[in-house]
Amino acid sequence: MQTLLLTGFEPFDQDPVNPSWEAVRQLDGVQLGEGVQIVARLLPCAFAMVGQCLAGLIAELRSAMVIATGLGPGRSDISVERVAINVNDARIPDNLGEQPIDTAVVVDGPAAYFSTLPIKAMVKAMREAGIAASVSQTAGTFVCNQVFYLLQHALVGTDVRSGFIHVPNLPEQVAGSGQASMPLVTTVEGLRVAVRAAWNTQVDWVQTGGQIS
Repeated sequence: MQTLLLTGFEPFDQDPVNPSWEAVRQLDGVQLGEGVQIVARLLPCAFAMVGQCLAGLIAELRSAMVIATGLGPGRSDISVERVAINVNDARIPDNLGEQPIDTAVVVDGPAAYFSTLPIKAMVKAMREAGIAASVSQTAGTFVCNQVFYLLQHALVGTDVRSGFIHVPNLPEQVAGSGQASMPLVTTVEGLRVAVRAAWNTQVDWVQTGGQIS
């Protein structure tokens, strides 16, 4: 049985839930086709711990594809990330109280890594399913970007495709604030559609996904 590793983050910044994990864990065990299923795992929101945790999961599961997910506060759609950059610059402390500023994710590593997922095909599939989605040009500079960079760094030169997806807040997290959100059921379905498209697409679909600024 082949596996597709799908990760989400624990809550952070004093929030009781993290929608990435709430959605991902509902997809644990879902069959993507004959002989392949999703395996969901939780990652810590901590710069010092998450790399070792991620490396352990990659070594243990030897998954054929790895997709990490995280919360993108303020985002109104499911954002499939294009690029991870080699910098940590934390706006807030992580769950261990650490707040690295202008440090490298990997010392002497490349400036950036691109996703090896069919990001535009994934966005297309979600939009066709009626779910708001887009290609994102920035994964931020917090633990999400660190995981994305470390994931691509660990798998460079292999045939294991990998990447990162940001999801919006849940409505209950931002009630009364006017901030963007997405119901959990929609996020779960969006991720299911995106993951299935990633698994079934070998050559990405050519469409616009860029931005002017």
